[in-house]
Amino acid sequence: MDTFLQEFFPSVYRKEQTARGGGSHYCKFDSQLLTAFTSSLYLAALVASSFVASVARSLGRRWCMFGGGVSFLVGAALNAAAQDVAMLIVGRILLGIGVGFAGLSIPIYLSEMAPHRLRGTLNIGLQLMITVGIFSANLVNYGVAKIRGGWGWRLSLGLAAVPAGIITVGSLFLPDTPNSLINRGYHEQARQVLSRIRGTDDIEDEYSDLVAASEVPGAVRGPWLGILERRYRPQLALAVLVPFFQQLTGINVIMFYAPVLFKTIGLGGDASLMSAVITGLVNIIATFVSIATVDRLGRRKLFFQGGCQMLVCQIIIGTLIGVKFGASGDGAIPRTFAAAVVAFICIYVAGFAWSWGPLGILVPSEVFPLEIRPAGQGINVAVNMLCTFAVAQAFLPMLCHMRFGLFYFFGGWVLVMTLFVAAFLPETKGVPIERMGVVWRTHWFWQRFVVADEDGGGGNGDVEMDYRKANGIVVR
Repeated sequence: MDTFLQEFFPSVYRKEQTARGGGSHYCKFDSQLLTAFTSSLYLAALVASSFVASVARSLGRRWCMFGGGVSFLVGAALNAAAQDVAMLIVGRILLGIGVGFAGLSIPIYLSEMAPHRLRGTLNIGLQLMITVGIFSANLVNYGVAKIRGGWGWRLSLGLAAVPAGIITVGSLFLPDTPNSLINRGYHEQARQVLSRIRGTDDIEDEYSDLVAASEVPGAVRGPWLGILERRYRPQLALAVLVPFFQQLTGINVIMFYAPVLFKTIGLGGDASLMSAVITGLVNIIATFVSIATVDRLGRRKLFFQGGCQMLVCQIIIGTLIGVKFGASGDGAIPRTFAAAVVAFICIYVAGFAWSWGPLGILVPSEVFPLEIRPAGQGINVAVNMLCTFAVAQAFLPMLCHMRFGLFYFFGGWVLVMTLFVAAFLPETKGVPIERMGVVWRTHWFWQRFVVADEDGGGGNGDVEMDYRKANGIVVR
């Protein structure tokens, strides 16, 4: 919003006005102070994720959610009342701490509470709510930008307190997961929670699996040391590579900087915000596709199809902008070309929303055995935030220097991650979270890192045989 830029980032506002007069569109938002405001959240989340795993292990998942909600509330209040850039950034840091707590605890909570046949569908509910949040934020921005007096940005930032209040209060009414309760010695309470969430008293088989899985942690030196052992090498690789690749799809370029990007290609302020609203709506609709298909088609097919779709769109978007702007970035893009860019951005967002968006959260949350699950998810969140911070901090300078080639840059990474999925990602659909070891023992590459009789907790031969048949794996 121009009023926000005028008050806190006047140099950026002046460059934007210069670009409107005929200067380069690529470099008008290049400001390290502006990107520091955006990316400070992710740096804070990275730091927070280093100790949240210990909190989740000792106090449980729901208290992590509560702590995240409180941090969100304070951060939203500081941002809404900000008088200078320093106050803005402190508020963003507190929001980042909330992201660190919530980003670790919520995916684990969903994976541990869900029946294994519905784990993918229910876990992607998190991604659906994230897309609803993005869409709501874009609607809020579009509406408050029209408020007279130039204070609409305060309302925009302050309304973050609404979902923060929901997560803070809501966490107080949630039971902790049976896995966490057993791991902390509350066996009878765990049995009651399991019976309640399954809607039956016939829970002995599942309860026995949970108890068997919880007996392994005693032999582990500690989650942060244990995760470095050779037998956990496959899970550690996915905890690092999946969030790394997810952020290099270029989605943050589209979603975090959508108004900036659409202004850059020649759309006016209101039009750019409306285009961001459109992409947010596409994001929500496409996420429902993932919810409907993830436990039927599986994770690998969605990853692969979405990657191919995003790759094609990145190449087309870069070419369209390059043809009209060239290397100089001068001039205006015709309305028909701007509409075409928006259309292909929507197709790109749809591909992300039913593949790398939800599955980038789901897969790391379900592959770790209980004894190292908080530490594994902590690494996943830390890598996610580190890469998000790097992309958010580097995007505007990269746009200024690489120009339309930036889209080819991210397209190259999409190609790499799609090939990685085809070769190295095992299918996890339908496998109970306590018996996930079967996916590593039967994979052509990862099986060399696991012991033959190791199953990550509670597995048996029938589960492995069913998994081999379902995924076309030859029995040796």
